[in-house]
Amino acid sequence: MSALQQYVDQQVLVITQDGRVIVGTLRGSDAVGSIILASSIERIFSADEGVEEVPLGLYILRGDSICVVGLVDKVKDREVDWEKIMAEPIAETRHV
Repeated sequence: MSALQQYVDQQVLVITQDGRVIVGTLRGSDAVGSIILASSIERIFSADEGVEEVPLGLYILRGDSICVVGLVDKVKDREVDWEKIMAEPIAETRHV
C-alpha cells in the first residue's frame, strides 16, 4: 500500500520538480507515485504581484515529476488572502 493512500479524498498540496505548486483533492495514486487530483488549482507565485490561482480541474501528475505531497489544513488555507501574498517562485529542482 502506498503511503499516499492515507491522503485519498483529502486536499493536498503538491510541489513539482519544475517548481509548480498545485492544490487539489487526491483521488488516487499508483505504484510509481503518479497521482490524480480533482478540483485542482495551480498557485503561481510572483515577487511583484499576488498569487495567481489557475483552475486545472481533474489533473494527473507523473510520479517522477513530484517533489513533495502534503496535506492542506483547509481552515488555515481559506484564511489566507492569496492575492496579497508575494513571494519568489520556487526554483526548479536540480539533480547533481
